[in-house]
Amino acid sequence: MPTKEAMNIAKEAGVDVVLIAPTATPPVVKIVDAGKYKYEQLRRAKDAKKKQKVVDIKEVRLSPNIEDNDLNTKANSAKKFIEKGNKVKITLRFRGREMAHMEQTKHILDDFAERLSDIAVIEKPAKVEGRSITMVLAEKR
Repeated sequence: MPTKEAMNIAKEAGVDVVLIAPTATPPVVKIVDAGKYKYEQLRRAKDAKKKQKVVDIKEVRLSPNIEDNDLNTKANSAKKFIEKGNKVKITLRFRGREMAHMEQTKHILDDFAERLSDIAVIEKPAKVEGRSITMVLAEKR
């Protein structure tokens, strides 16, 4: 309907003409109370924010000369994190002369991922970042 006609109808009813979709052709407007419309928009945005699920990234640090039982303990703690819905970042940190043997210790991360393969998948594969190798595991869907 023409703009002037819509304005007259809104004025008679004592409400406002609110622009709903400005990018549409032709632009979409609605004859409603502007305050009530803004309030409803804020409520919808608040409800959508409440329903969002925040995923944290928990970190588990390993060293290249970790023993089997220690690896099991770290894997169990990572399993608890994943079951709570978090992602787990596994960091294999190197110090001093350990840097010379980085390639030989990649099996530790593979072994760790294999222990959690029943509940988790590798989201980001192992990657060398400075003095450490990192990998991210996420919950299986």
